[in-house]
Amino acid sequence: MNICNFIKRNIILFILLSWGSFPLWAEYEIDHVDPPMWWTGMKNPELMLTIHGINISLLEPAIHYPGVRIRTTTRSGNPNYLFITLEIGAEARPGTFKIDFSRNRKILSSTNYKLMNRKSGSRERGSFGTGDVIYLLMPDRFANGDTANDSHQELKEKVNRSDQDGRHGGDIQGIIDHLDYLSDLGITAIWTTPLLEDDMAAYSYHTYATTDYFKIDGRYGSNEDFLRLSAECHKRGIKLIMDMVPNHCGSDHWWMKDLPMDDWIHRFPEFTRSNYAISVWNDPHASSSDKMLNSNGWFDVTMPDLNQNNPFLLNYLKQFAIFWLEYAGIDGIRVDTYPYNDKYKIAEWTGAILDEYPELNITGECWQHNPAENAYWQKGSKTYDNYNSPLPAVMDFPLHDAFGSAFNDDIPGWDKGLARFYNNYVLDYLFGDPYNQLIFLDNHDSERFAEKIGFDMRKYKMAVTHLLTTRGIPEIYYGTEILMGGKKSNGDGDIRHDFPGGWPGDNRNAFVASGRTEKENESFNYLRNMLRYRKENPALHTGKMIQFIPRENVYVYFRMNDDKTVMVILNNSTQKSSPDISRFEECLLGRRQGTDVLTGNKVDLQQLSLEPKSSLILEIR
Repeated sequence: MNICNFIKRNIILFILLSWGSFPLWAEYEIDHVDPPMWWTGMKNPELMLTIHGINISLLEPAIHYPGVRIRTTTRSGNPNYLFITLEIGAEARPGTFKIDFSRNRKILSSTNYKLMNRKSGSRERGSFGTGDVIYLLMPDRFANGDTANDSHQELKEKVNRSDQDGRHGGDIQGIIDHLDYLSDLGITAIWTTPLLEDDMAAYSYHTYATTDYFKIDGRYGSNEDFLRLSAECHKRGIKLIMDMVPNHCGSDHWWMKDLPMDDWIHRFPEFTRSNYAISVWNDPHASSSDKMLNSNGWFDVTMPDLNQNNPFLLNYLKQFAIFWLEYAGIDGIRVDTYPYNDKYKIAEWTGAILDEYPELNITGECWQHNPAENAYWQKGSKTYDNYNSPLPAVMDFPLHDAFGSAFNDDIPGWDKGLARFYNNYVLDYLFGDPYNQLIFLDNHDSERFAEKIGFDMRKYKMAVTHLLTTRGIPEIYYGTEILMGGKKSNGDGDIRHDFPGGWPGDNRNAFVASGRTEKENESFNYLRNMLRYRKENPALHTGKMIQFIPRENVYVYFRMNDDKTVMVILNNSTQKSSPDISRFEECLLGRRQGTDVLTGNKVDLQQLSLEPKSSLILEIR
């Protein structure tokens, strides 16, 4: 905190508040009221309004509306901010009321505020889970449905599709236009990378440097367009997951020009980057300085680190999340850079959301390569320091690592090939709920999976088979269905290509079969058939998983519930395989017939033979 600035602000504020009237030059223009609207019937009756306007703290707020009263008014030391905590009682009704700001009974400024009814069933609504398959897309790179908003007169960076790190023009309308494509593919949930305003001068297309937590980026559309996206998804039985970033904002966020408080963000004498050492939270021997650098250092030069130990900032972040859940009826949250936050404050943030939406699923990006470290962040997991995050789900990065290597290992070994999967699941006991993990081949931050396997269709089919039959919630990165490539070494733009056909004038349209190559159609059709099978089979959602130690790079496991037994065999060797089925008797229970789920052909298990680099899924009869 800058003590000199703090003292100076408060001396000026004290002098002005002590006068019986204000000087003629004073202005009281309000430019931000956050959250911009709220709801009756919330479990937490308190609402903190953050008011920003010239000299607004020099005035006294007043509200005259049944069921709504001001509990506290806090002045931060910056004369341009007021924090007003309201109590919205059970008797409050939807409507618009006025907030007056006055001095000596003279109203000098006013603003209107809107209350709405909480949607019926909002608190109890379900969320995404193990029965879903999530499609991850980057809005700027998926499809351009409205060329009129490619650039925006009020936002800095303009469209430049020739720059792999520039804005390409994809938007919300482009997503809506292709929801039927996703539904036909078999997708049941969509996670988009952030859609909130990112008004940075460059590299803003990823939208992880938020500059307004209550506004959709104008180059994607409007708040109303996001509401429409949610409605169109729900019409098709598709859930919508919102990507949120409570750890940092963009350096061009409107409040960075006039910070509410000196400790609103973490500040250092000179720029200090995070050490990115999130393993410090799992380390019983970690130094305090290393922990501080992880959680307080800036994620990047354009991403100021938010100080969640400031209770007003933390409350602001809680309310922004709840706002979008209630406003748009979204079905879940993905939290960016979860372990870079203060671990106790991010737990409080998560808990506040779940207090209002107890059935909501929230998954955190916990980019750690050891299951023990990953499990630390999931609710109910065993931890060395008794830390218990309320986070329901985590992203399974250790399994992602296994996918990246397993199918390229032709020589078997205890720690190679398909044994990588086996060894990962051996540690599932560390998790509070190992089934509630997001599992994926790749995502917007990693090299494209097709690139890793050299575009080998046999490896692709084995990987898709495992992804969609093992425990967890599968995520498909956009373009995976057509073997889209991209090397991380070529820059992030290379792993975030535009989807072909998403832009007017594209020379081909991969959203339709006629616009895909023969190989792309083969990969698309295999994934679609697998998705459709998975969607209709609860044994693959919640069924018990029993695995057998891989032998000679052949891995066998079962998914079972009371109604169905599904046997999965992956042969990653370069030789044909005829597994000894006597090993699997505890799951087969004397049954020797199976049905190939993709062809419908009957299979005699005693004559079982798999081609090299192939997979087989059988329903056991």
